[in-house]
Amino acid sequence: MSDSRSSNFGAGPSALPEPVLQEAVRGLLNFNGTGMGIAEISHRSKEFTAFLAEVERQIRTQLDVPPTHSILFTQGGGSAQFSAVVLNLLARHRLLHPDLTDDERAMDYVITGSWSKKAAEEARRLGGGKVNVAVDARPHSKDGRSFDNIPAHDAYTFSPDPALIYYCENETVDGVEFSNDEASPASFPFHLLPKDTLLPLVGDHSSSFMSRPIPHLADHAVIYAGAQKNIGPAGLTILIVRKDCIVDVDAATKLGAVPVPLTMAYKTLADSSSVYNTPPVLSIYISGLVLLRSQELGGVKYYEELNKRKADKLYSVIKAGEEKGLLRAKVKEGSRSLMNVVFDVLGEGAEARFLSGAEALGIKGIKGHRSVGGIRVSLYNAVTDEQTDGLVAYMNTFLAQ
Repeated sequence: MSDSRSSNFGAGPSALPEPVLQEAVRGLLNFNGTGMGIAEISHRSKEFTAFLAEVERQIRTQLDVPPTHSILFTQGGGSAQFSAVVLNLLARHRLLHPDLTDDERAMDYVITGSWSKKAAEEARRLGGGKVNVAVDARPHSKDGRSFDNIPAHDAYTFSPDPALIYYCENETVDGVEFSNDEASPASFPFHLLPKDTLLPLVGDHSSSFMSRPIPHLADHAVIYAGAQKNIGPAGLTILIVRKDCIVDVDAATKLGAVPVPLTMAYKTLADSSSVYNTPPVLSIYISGLVLLRSQELGGVKYYEELNKRKADKLYSVIKAGEEKGLLRAKVKEGSRSLMNVVFDVLGEGAEARFLSGAEALGIKGIKGHRSVGGIRVSLYNAVTDEQTDGLVAYMNTFLAQ
């Protein structure tokens, strides 16, 4: 078996920095001088709880998280949060408005891709309120049915006092991402949200977390992210929850809210400092190492510049391929993701040849999601300039042939 490492452009679990992996190997044998590996040590030991506190501090510092928000760690990934945000924020809304019927209790969903669509479907399944689709990107697409754009601001319709307002910042499957430039029509329309209230805004930032600053972070009720894109292995989910959203869910149940499973209640996580039960210790450890390295490099500003540079190189060669009639970008300009670049290779058998040639060079993980096909290149934080240059060089050679 070869000892050489491939260029991993997979969408998740994704690449991790090689220096972090080397340090993690040492920690697997002896964590912080304890004589025990990180996968063996008690999650309630003083050594691990101190490390967990440092991970929280790194996130708070690098993202400038205000003291109004708690940082929590749990399992279940983004899919579990599709349910948890509904249950916790409906409980909060029930405590604020106990006399409303379920039909009068709105949950606003911004649907711009496969993941926000799944989140809205879960909200409908759970019930407890009606789902209002604030916007659906598909009618604004080139074919009227694809997720290839972020709709313009005048397309949104928000409820006056919803239990939650849900969006997915970057759609991993479809390659669509909100712009951080508030002057862009593809930015999230924060200015259209209900005024004079603590916004119940929920952001799924799983595939862009720690890759760039989060606009209006303090205005969010909940931000969550699965770790397996930019900061760690699968198994860990990071939550940033405004403290007024950490409510007594049992009190809400007495008023008619749906009961919230104990380990999905944000109050359980907050009251126990995220160790009510055994957390994903190894995933937290490696994520902590990644965050320490991020701090040394310059944090989210450093990665924002790096990721834009990588994406610009890739979109440039895609444009050259389009001019030759050999490639086709799937997403409209202005709505394209810096994290997940999606395109088609045109011509009979061309995609298979493209994938085979990439595999021969150790370029892996670029086959598109099974639901949409095509090519998907994920440029997460650990993907280097040099690896991106290697892919671009291969694409130029492919186009020339």
